[in-house]
Amino acid sequence: MSRSARLFDLIQALRRHRRAVSAVVLAEELGVSKRTIYRDIETLIALGAPIDGAAGIGYLMKPGFILPPLMFTEDEVEALALSSRWIAQRADPDLVTAAENALAKIAAVLPVPLTVALDNSGLLSASPRSSVEDSIDPAVVRAAIRGQRKLRIKYADEAGRTTERDIWPIALVYFEAVRLLVAWCEMRAGFRHFRSDRIAEVVDTGERYPRSRQALTKAWRDSQSPSACCQKLTHPRCSLLAT
Repeated sequence: MSRSARLFDLIQALRRHRRAVSAVVLAEELGVSKRTIYRDIETLIALGAPIDGAAGIGYLMKPGFILPPLMFTEDEVEALALSSRWIAQRADPDLVTAAENALAKIAAVLPVPLTVALDNSGLLSASPRSSVEDSIDPAVVRAAIRGQRKLRIKYADEAGRTTERDIWPIALVYFEAVRLLVAWCEMRAGFRHFRSDRIAEVVDTGERYPRSRQALTKAWRDSQSPSACCQKLTHPRCSLLAT
């Protein structure tokens, strides 16, 4: 492995750890000696990487340090191309455009061999057999999730009964044919899962919900098994859909 590739892998390892990590752990992850980690840390700091810590204490890299995308591997480039194609077949127009723009920005600074790999990747995404259309603007939902703001929605259940609810949106899950909005429902005083195609109206109230999205997401994950959630969604009478 070249030294430049090893330095890049070290930065990626530091990014994966949100707390200070020892040279011993880093050395085990990268398959090198502690002495090599110490030298490479010193090199990265000299190059401007915002790394705090010291030998015997541990190291932590502050967020915001960016390396040129030319450091992508061929596998990483193919993963980006595949994810962009998947999004293009299943997301709304705004998200499709965002994915295309992001890929174009990366392609503009990639070396020629990787640009070829990006344009001619053999990894393809199959089109979904069927897909439902949303009557709402998903961008409103995504913005509310990022801003941790309450939404007021009109929602129709499986029987067609419509209710108006104030919800705290925390995630939008993309399946083959449908999107599922995960939220705390004030009316039901619990987490509910709303199919986006059954939401007739959505209004961003501008009001922040009282708990952080991170805390709500953890509580939601603790309340059920995500794998079980995915399995039940294939059932026509899915018990996880909002009622």
